[in-house]
Amino acid sequence: MARSRLLCLANLFILAIAFHLVSVNSMFSDNMYINWGAHHSWMQGNDLQLVLDQSAGSGVQSKGTFLFGSIEMQIKLVPGNSAGTVTAYYLSSTGDKHDEIDFEFLGNVSGQPYIIHTNIFTQGAGGREQQFYPWFDPTADYHNYTIHWNPSAVVWYVDGIPIRVYKNYQSQGILYPNAQGMKVYSSLWNADNWATRGGLDKIDWTNAPFIAKYRNFAPRACPWYGPGSISQCTAPTPNNWYTSPEYSQLSYAKQGQMAWIRSTYMIYDYCKDTTRFNGQIPGECFKPQF
Repeated sequence: MARSRLLCLANLFILAIAFHLVSVNSMFSDNMYINWGAHHSWMQGNDLQLVLDQSAGSGVQSKGTFLFGSIEMQIKLVPGNSAGTVTAYYLSSTGDKHDEIDFEFLGNVSGQPYIIHTNIFTQGAGGREQQFYPWFDPTADYHNYTIHWNPSAVVWYVDGIPIRVYKNYQSQGILYPNAQGMKVYSSLWNADNWATRGGLDKIDWTNAPFIAKYRNFAPRACPWYGPGSISQCTAPTPNNWYTSPEYSQLSYAKQGQMAWIRSTYMIYDYCKDTTRFNGQIPGECFKPQF
C-alpha cells in the first residue's frame, strides 16, 4: 500500500513537471512593492522576505492590475512552530463588492502539517472555503503556487498540480469574477485568534521573527485599465493565450491528478458542510467543476 502511494506521488510530480506553465523568472521590484511592514522586510532581485514579529507583520502588492491570466509565485513558508501565523497570497479588487481569489497558508504547531486554505469571493461574497494538507513539507523548499484565471474557470495549482476548480456558471445565475481587475497581494500576519485549531494555539513570540521567503513572481496576465479592458481581455486572440480551448477544461490527466489530491488531502469542503448552510448548499456545488 505504501509503495503504491509513493508511485502515485511520483507520477503526480512527473506530470506536474511536464505541465509546468512557464519557467518563472521576474524581478520583484519591477512588479511589486512592500505596502506595509517595510521596516523589517526585504526585496532584492527575484527574492523577497516578509517578516512578522511583535512590532508588525508585512505585505506586498503588485504594481499592475489584471483581468485574467496566470499568476505564479514560489514560496517557502515559515518553518518550525508557526502556530497563529498566516501567509496569504491572493488576487483582489477593491470595494465592498470586491472579487478575490485566495491561497492562505495556516501555520502549525511544530510537528503538525500546514493547512492550505483556498477561497473565492464574488461581488463581496465569500464563504467558499476548501482546505488541504500539503503532500510535502512547504517549509523545506520553495514550491510553486499558481492561480490560473480565465473566462471559463479559476484553477488553483500547487507545483503544477490542480487542487481546485471554480467554473463560470454566470449564465445560470451563479456569480463569477470576470468584470473587475485585481491586484496581487501577499502578506504575513498575526491571525492567532482563528488560524490554528480555531485560535486555540497562539503565536509563541519566543520564536520570532517569523519569515516567509518568496522568489520569481510571474504575472502572465492581461493588464486592466478600467471597464474598457473587459472586452480586450476576453477576446479570443493570440495575445490572450488563456482563452484558447486547451485552457477551458482540465485535461483527463489533470482531472486525475486533482481527483487523487482531493480524495487524499482535502480536509474541508464548503459544499459538504450541510450544517453551516442549514441544508441550503450554494448552487455551484451541484454543478460539474472539471
